[in-house]
Amino acid sequence: MNKLSISNNNGIAVVTLNNPPANVITIDLINEINSFVLSLKDDRDTKVVVFKSANDNIFLAHLDVTVINGTPGGQAACVEFSHMIANIKEMHQASIAIVDGVARGGGNEFAMSCDLAYGTENAVFAQPEIFVNIPTGGQGAVQFARRMGKNKALQALLVGTDFNAQQAEALNIITQFVPKAEIENYVNSVANIISRLEVRDIMMCKEIIHAAVQDERAGAELELRNFLIRAKEEKTQIIIRSFMKHGGQTEREATDFQGIFKDVGAELSKESE
Repeated sequence: MNKLSISNNNGIAVVTLNNPPANVITIDLINEINSFVLSLKDDRDTKVVVFKSANDNIFLAHLDVTVINGTPGGQAACVEFSHMIANIKEMHQASIAIVDGVARGGGNEFAMSCDLAYGTENAVFAQPEIFVNIPTGGQGAVQFARRMGKNKALQALLVGTDFNAQQAEALNIITQFVPKAEIENYVNSVANIISRLEVRDIMMCKEIIHAAVQDERAGAELELRNFLIRAKEEKTQIIIRSFMKHGGQTEREATDFQGIFKDVGAELSKESE
């Protein structure tokens, strides 16, 4: 990997995007991201993938404009970019983008392809493709329409509006605005909680939400099916017994609900040793 720096600790992979000078999405970067994401398909140890940037000003820029040339090679590169976005969305792990800089065009589409995306006061989000005579190519228009609604999405695409992180949060482009001084600790806390789950737990929640967005009834049916399957598992019964032992369904829930699960986790960890 020449464009990615990857570390993995306690189920959390941190991927630093580094394609100087401007973190443009070139075919080399696309190939490396695709290779890494696809390598996680059967990985049950990695639970969370955090994407961040080595560039202080640019999280991830747009697709390399030199491949937008209509040639067979250029068209193939554009298709691979689209595949990259789809591959990130289909990851079994939870994906998180830390956006502390500009994310326009493909960079914004990359952030939206992640399950969770957090932006600082330095973040900028936009889809300005219309100004180079093309539509979005990585589901930008599709995601804007689904997240904002027809009118706001159309305006954003036709005007190429820059949104700051607070605006992006309000429009559902990102999950949440987090100040730069707090974002590392905040994302670490989120990632650490998720990393305690099994990959199948993450996949289950993602699949239910995806189904529900497509069709409410289909989502409800998938949710109930998983609920009934998990209710029969011995693991569930062990957790419930421990939950009751440590104050579940007592007054402790009112003031120390998280403490109950902390105690449950400690007991189960001790038993598994």
